[in-house]
Amino acid sequence: MLARKLAALAVLLLVGANACARAAEAARGGTLTPEPATPSALAVRWAIRGDSNANATVAVAYRRKGDEHWRDGYPLFRTYPDRVSPDNLVKDGWLFAGSVIDLDPGTDYELRLALADPDGGNETRRLTLRTATEPRAPADLRVLHVVPRGADGAAQGSGGAQDPFRGLRAALATARPGDLLRLAPGTYAESALRPNQAGNPARPIVIRGNGDGVVLDGGGAPLLIDLASLSDIWVENVTLRNAQDLVRADRSHRIVIRGNRIDLTGRGVVAHGAIYKEATGFFITDNEFVGTTEWPRARGIEGVLAINITGSGHVVAYNRITRVADGIHNGDNGRQSAMDIYNNEIELATDDGIETDYSDTNVRVFRNRITNAFSGISGQPVYGGPVYVFRNTILNTQYSPFKLHNDMAGMLLFHNTSVKAGSPFVISPANETVRDVVTRNNLFVGTGGPALRTTGQMQRCDFDNDGYSWSTGSFATWNGKTFASPLAAKMDGAIYTRLGAIALPSWFLFASGLFAPTHFAERRPSAANDPTLAEGSAAIDKGVLLPNFNDGFRGKAPDLGCCEAGEPVPHYGPRPKERRPW
Repeated sequence: MLARKLAALAVLLLVGANACARAAEAARGGTLTPEPATPSALAVRWAIRGDSNANATVAVAYRRKGDEHWRDGYPLFRTYPDRVSPDNLVKDGWLFAGSVIDLDPGTDYELRLALADPDGGNETRRLTLRTATEPRAPADLRVLHVVPRGADGAAQGSGGAQDPFRGLRAALATARPGDLLRLAPGTYAESALRPNQAGNPARPIVIRGNGDGVVLDGGGAPLLIDLASLSDIWVENVTLRNAQDLVRADRSHRIVIRGNRIDLTGRGVVAHGAIYKEATGFFITDNEFVGTTEWPRARGIEGVLAINITGSGHVVAYNRITRVADGIHNGDNGRQSAMDIYNNEIELATDDGIETDYSDTNVRVFRNRITNAFSGISGQPVYGGPVYVFRNTILNTQYSPFKLHNDMAGMLLFHNTSVKAGSPFVISPANETVRDVVTRNNLFVGTGGPALRTTGQMQRCDFDNDGYSWSTGSFATWNGKTFASPLAAKMDGAIYTRLGAIALPSWFLFASGLFAPTHFAERRPSAANDPTLAEGSAAIDKGVLLPNFNDGFRGKAPDLGCCEAGEPVPHYGPRPKERRPW
């Protein structure tokens, strides 16, 4: 009898211990934090505690406020503590983060986030967020007239139409929130220009060229315009030239740089030192940046950078950038979060077309066209992610369309097109780790094998359903193993656990006849970078569904690559003036 009681007690203790273990593993929703909104995207970070066996998920649904039906979004992305920034570590848990994209500006949306854990802890949260809008100047700004400073020693003026300020420095000394400095055509030979005070969100200070031919010339000075630690200053419709840094806006807020010609000898727009809230809400759009580099790179990495930006909530869009080292750059002078980089035309970047280096969460790089670059889009490193890289077209990279170095973790590559000489996709960061990279529906075209060449230690990566076109050599090298074909890679299970890669022919993929150069030194024009799929292309209907990223596809399934067959190619570079919403 005693033995039976002891046995029953042991069973109860075991059941209780298992229940405690299950309870310890259950996910628990913690702080849910909205990220800064942009005109086309909303984003969140959600701290999830528990879930010690890492099997919880967070589904996303969204709808315009007032609509009846919900639409599926892409699930929130789990970041891992071994690579996430110290600021984003969740004690005894995980940070999940994610974005909803392709939204309408200035619109309220409801988001529904559903935490599900097989071990318990299911929870649903809802929140309403509003997308941003592109800044528009108030109609009632006070207009101050400005002409170039003369050599006759005339008085500085009062800003009236009949007595304009003589020189921009004189105008900035008296400008206050709600002022429009209207610059007459001519050359303003001044440097280290700085407003005497900041604007505010409702009453910015606007520096605007009145027609063409307004030139701000720094005369070779270190700095042309100093906006550091200021807010709500706008610079529009001028030419900036002849200074090492043309606009410096470290740790500033709501700076607007748009519609300008920016001639580079060093750096164009610089915003260093921000981790997150220290710099927010920049709009850098519809500018023409022209540098001095030559193709191919022969002098190492040069200091010619168009846009150097850190912080959160920024928009960098519809710019044309040529002859630079880095087009859109971060470096190690801060971090990036919750920002959009889209519809930029970048041609000739002897280092990186676009850098997402030192990014944290919800950086989105999409619908850009990059031609002639050492690497197309860089993530060295990404601190956990997600960094979303989707629907970009990249032609003629010397190294690789995507640079995944410095023990990076957390990049999602969806629906990109790359055409280059040599191996289509190279991940060669020596022996560093490459973690938590997800690929789907990309189109990689090259001239030789292996089609997918890696030298780093690939960990927790989720590659699937990408198309590769290459002519010779094996299909892939991955963690020291070589795979002769996509089928061999799928059978092994090292790279693929679901559908695997798709081998494509090199002919009749693109309607324009787009083809890989025989050598990267052959500079290709931007116009040649036309990713439109040919009728009957082998890339058509070969994609898999990615909620929110390829909704509304034509045909039986989404197409591989950046552009769905039958849809117009996006507009790259500055928008025509009649199409600008400002």
